[in-house]
Amino acid sequence: MSTGKAAKKTAARAAKINLDTKQQPVQQRSVETFELILEVTAQLLGDVGVERLSTNMVCEKAGISPPALYRYFPNKYAILKELGERLMACQNRAYREWLEAERQLDYDGSRDATTRGLRDMQSRINAATMAFPGSAWIMRALRAVPTLRHIRLDSHESVTETSYDALRGRYPHADEAALRLSMRLSTEVMYAATEMVIDNPQLDGNLINAEVADMVVRYYDKFVENEEAYAGTLKKRAAPKKQVTKKTGAARKTQQR
Repeated sequence: MSTGKAAKKTAARAAKINLDTKQQPVQQRSVETFELILEVTAQLLGDVGVERLSTNMVCEKAGISPPALYRYFPNKYAILKELGERLMACQNRAYREWLEAERQLDYDGSRDATTRGLRDMQSRINAATMAFPGSAWIMRALRAVPTLRHIRLDSHESVTETSYDALRGRYPHADEAALRLSMRLSTEVMYAATEMVIDNPQLDGNLINAEVADMVVRYYDKFVENEEAYAGTLKKRAAPKKQVTKKTGAARKTQQR
């Protein structure tokens, strides 16, 4: 089978997987069962991985019957979807809390201040991610399982729009499409840096945060330079023109002498 046909077959199979939660729990006992399923699944992910994970494993470890699980989730991917959406919401909440805190600061717009801010943002998001049970395997599932990828991509698109709304005023003369694309690229790069920290605990997370923050600030220099060039053009236009006076023939002769 060709690569193209195999990819289409995989996509078609993924599209048929039901990811919808059957019902949301209302009563306290139902809520506890629902949350237990999620908690146990997150734990099992670290032990067996996405491929080996099964609803039977979840039921056995949680001490519940399969019908109790299927009351809420049709399959393991629906459970992973719920976990993925919660993790993305957790990361996005950390980002928006940082953004709100930044708005309260007396921001001077300098390179150093921007770099410090982005470094702090990465630190907050990484801390929130690490505190989320099973985060490393959930992030891997969102990237590896075709039917779950939209959760990560939708989250990144949401963050991009929030960033655009917050920072558009800083680059008022930038092309809208170019600025949106740059914000989406920087979102992807910084998410990848978070993955790197989570997947490689032996590495210096603070150093990774500092490096990716510096990288993104340098990337946005093109927009800063564009604004500075625009301001320089306006300054030249506003500068008073020198008066050029015509000299009489007698004055020119006097100067020549």
